[in-house]
Amino acid sequence: MEKKEQTKPVAVASAEKKEQTKPVAVSSPSADATDEAAAIGRLPARRLRKRRCALFCFLCWAASAVMVGVVVLVLSFTLFKVKDPTLTMNSLVIERIDLDFGTDRSRPLSINATLDADISIENPNMASFRFGNCTTDFYYSGETVGVAYAPFGKVPAHRTVRLGVRVDVFVDRVATQLNLTMGILTGNQLRLRSYTDIRGRVSVLGVYKRDIELMLNCSIAMEVSIAEQQITGTDCLATVK
Repeated sequence: MEKKEQTKPVAVASAEKKEQTKPVAVSSPSADATDEAAAIGRLPARRLRKRRCALFCFLCWAASAVMVGVVVLVLSFTLFKVKDPTLTMNSLVIERIDLDFGTDRSRPLSINATLDADISIENPNMASFRFGNCTTDFYYSGETVGVAYAPFGKVPAHRTVRLGVRVDVFVDRVATQLNLTMGILTGNQLRLRSYTDIRGRVSVLGVYKRDIELMLNCSIAMEVSIAEQQITGTDCLATVK
């Protein structure tokens, strides 16, 4: 019995010895340095990705702005460009004419004619052409013998509007020459001139605006005799200002 009791302290001492010899875990300085370096390395990478993303967005925005600018520039020289409307004298006819031979030597002949003019305005623009009141003056020998008026209006985009104007021409105001009276008796050709002036504006999207003045000068040959009265020819020249 005494031997068994003596062996117990030896076992306890060996256990204590094992506990004393158990290694203690200590953090490695090299591992901490590696983790810190990795964390520090991730910061520039994130910043680089953000910079790349910002640069990509800027390049996309710049490319879009350039494309929009090119499209606007092309449209401003093609579709949005304000073009010149066209003014045309389609026809001119004598509606009525009165010939009266008087006894006054200063005015031996009275010629009063009513003329109907058909004028058209063609608008090639993508916006309406709005114009004000217009006039057509008739001249004989440099003197005004009649004035026709047309009200204001508008010509829609890519459309043509026709204006019918009527004018009373009083040629007797200047027909004082004896040779003109003799010419009427035998058949004479009167040379009249007309001048039409139309002023308006074209506004495309409220950005592209232009004030336009249309002018039409016509030379009119009118055959007048006791037997026959008619327009034998018109020669017109249109200008845009």
